[in-house]
Amino acid sequence: MKTILIKNGTVINPLNRRNPVRVADIFIRDGKIAKIKQNLDRPGADIVINAKGKLVTAGLVDMHVHLREPGREDKETIATATRAAAKGGITTILGMPNTSPTIDSQTTVKFVLEKGREEGIVNVLTAGALTKNMEGKELAEIWEMKMNGASMVIDDCAEEQGMRLRRLALEYCKTFDMPILTHPEDADLKDDAVMNEGWAATQMGLSGSPASTESLVVARTLELLREVPTPYHFTHVTTERSVELIREAKKDGLPVTADVTTHHLLLTDEACLNYNTAAKVDPPLRTETDRLALIEGLKDGSIDAIITDHAPHLLVEKFVPFAEAAVGIIGLETLFALAYTELVEKKVLSLPEFFAKLTINPASIIRSDRGKIVEEAIADISIFDPNEEWKIDKNKFQSKGRNTPFHGWKVKGKASEVIVGGELVVKQGELLK
Repeated sequence: MKTILIKNGTVINPLNRRNPVRVADIFIRDGKIAKIKQNLDRPGADIVINAKGKLVTAGLVDMHVHLREPGREDKETIATATRAAAKGGITTILGMPNTSPTIDSQTTVKFVLEKGREEGIVNVLTAGALTKNMEGKELAEIWEMKMNGASMVIDDCAEEQGMRLRRLALEYCKTFDMPILTHPEDADLKDDAVMNEGWAATQMGLSGSPASTESLVVARTLELLREVPTPYHFTHVTTERSVELIREAKKDGLPVTADVTTHHLLLTDEACLNYNTAAKVDPPLRTETDRLALIEGLKDGSIDAIITDHAPHLLVEKFVPFAEAAVGIIGLETLFALAYTELVEKKVLSLPEFFAKLTINPASIIRSDRGKIVEEAIADISIFDPNEEWKIDKNKFQSKGRNTPFHGWKVKGKASEVIVGGELVVKQGELLK
């Protein structure tokens, strides 16, 4: 394995509270960070990268990605998803279990992890389904999946699933400290809604999902957690009330965490006007009040991580009437630029706060040893040019998906070099594999 010397970069380390931002050199040997120091002299390095004026950080961790494999390789594969992730500066991804077949057994967990090692160019982790076939009727092989490498289990709030089964799952997962991630949505209350309930839905004559569809599930689950405290994560939070509830729960000491997507941070339900199916997503885009509450949640720590909820679809699944269109937005190649432009350029978050939401925080939630830029850590490193301005072009994505509402947006910040496990996979913005 080649040695790598990164020179003159601005190293961002959220774990270093005394000096989280500093100009330093990094020497990588045998796949690990051997040394971080100013004016480091390693004349024998095989690869030397001049990172002057650039941000050097731990590789980003996206804890919510729909890989589509197995079953829907026409939409995405582990190979294409990891190439897209690398282009975006993401070095670790957590796959969701709603594949075909569902990832609800040790066999399917092994398949994804082995496929990731064989064909992926970034680290591929997977979550398992909380219930068999994600039907909400019977618990899946949770212990067996954990023993075979599943990072957490996903409670997708199936319509048939009652609170009794959810409490049983909490009790079971607590016994061996298995984190649970949930998509908080009351299927009965949502019914046939296709977007947020509000002015935009009324204008288009479409059925809307009220904010309480989410906040009711958050509130009920938090009550269960008071009785059975278990590591619990609320994913793609969208409403002001959900943020308030999670904030209160954290103050009370409950073991809860939460994340938000880039599209919920930047868009509202008005992006759906004119029946724009590119903006159709589940949970739906909400109001400006909700969007601002999500940003406030990031600022005060109520929301711990930023994700993509990368959900690739075929063109024909979006090029249909709005009510019939598939839900989902892709985001691996735009995560950094969109979030950086919105949160750092606008001085919402400092650089250490920003990168914590994209590295160490999500890594900690999914129990991964990645996301750290410290000596002796595995060398997953991304180097970003914060000054590069570019226009998002969906036709140039590595992902098979093209379903993004951000096509044509001008953004700032792009990955120039990406290192995974000590190996350079992106150089000067281009994939080497």
